[in-house]
Amino acid sequence: MASAAASNTVEVTSPEHFQQQLAVDLQRISLINFWAPWAEPCKQMNEVVLELAKRHPQLLVLNVDAESQADISESFEIEAVPSFIILQGHTLLGKIAGADATALTEAISKHVRTPSSVNPQSHTDLAPAAAPDVAEKTESQEELARRLHALMQQSKVVLFMKGSPDAPRCGFSRRIVGLLKDQGVEFSHFDILSDESVRAGLKVLNDWPTFPQLIVSGEFVGGLDIVQEMVENGELKEILE
Repeated sequence: MASAAASNTVEVTSPEHFQQQLAVDLQRISLINFWAPWAEPCKQMNEVVLELAKRHPQLLVLNVDAESQADISESFEIEAVPSFIILQGHTLLGKIAGADATALTEAISKHVRTPSSVNPQSHTDLAPAAAPDVAEKTESQEELARRLHALMQQSKVVLFMKGSPDAPRCGFSRRIVGLLKDQGVEFSHFDILSDESVRAGLKVLNDWPTFPQLIVSGEFVGGLDIVQEMVENGELKEILE
């Protein structure tokens, strides 16, 4: 990150490094800044985060590159950048998605000013994340399996991604769309952020925990890294022919 970091700011280098930082003081309030170098809103919010770090020296700021630290992003269900997680030790206090400087500033001021009185978010506050479980109950596993196979066979090449080809919602999706377009591959897509049942079901069906997922002729091919390798060694062209 371009700006000089405050003394209470740490650039996270691995999941182990991340856990080590949190474990130093389980009573400390931490701000996790999920960002990506390609996203313009992140550049603006990084400046806001830096000012918050300077204003609140007791705050621990952990900057996480959402792409290079995909395991950490996945564990917090980060769907887009910038996104912010506020923790006390390992306890979730709040989550802010998007470049909302006002909401982030107010949340940090509230929690850091009176850390001893901070309570975790209730289950009610977290209801949006739990809502898909309710939706899944209306569809049997057999019905979901049939729907997943139908989606995977909607065209010869199907990309299950976050967002759309014109407006990807994560860097991984953006990069695989670019790869496919560069290779002149025609493909349909499905936004897994629009349907939690599909998102969860594909992880199990294809035994692959992350997205994007590329499907060719109804069969799972791989994620970004695998597709990148297949482009480089010519395998993608072979299976498409």
